[in-house]
Amino acid sequence: MKDEQHTRDKDAIQHLYDNILPMLATRIHGNLTEITPLFHDFGLERVVDVWTKSPDADEDTPIGIENGNVQLMGLKLRLEGFQSAAAPPFNITKDLLFILGHSTYEVGPDKNTIWVEKRYFEKWAETETAESAQRWCDDLVEEITRRLESLT
Repeated sequence: MKDEQHTRDKDAIQHLYDNILPMLATRIHGNLTEITPLFHDFGLERVVDVWTKSPDADEDTPIGIENGNVQLMGLKLRLEGFQSAAAPPFNITKDLLFILGHSTYEVGPDKNTIWVEKRYFEKWAETETAESAQRWCDDLVEEITRRLESLT
């Protein structure tokens, strides 16, 4: 089967979960080396939405990667306990979402902002990975800055 014709199924979702998400997570983690020490604790993990059912889904089939019917997955960053004498501690969470359509998926910081659209099994260029990770980290720095400005 040609890559262009591939639709969302178990293999396509598993590929995103096992290959693309870790690749982006590694890049993001590397970009956060100056940010994470500012917090007491942090975590960056893959997440899969097993609650959102497709309108055309079989009611008896549970949502999961193994059933090829996941609608949303991504990365979730959790930064806890900002450490600074100049501001009270605070926590931040931030997502990088993969919205899984029939033949393509969209990547962005939320459901309404799309940075990248790809066909399933379409390769990510190194520049796309780097730019997406950097853009996401830039948004995070802006969010931390806004939070600090509102506290001082």
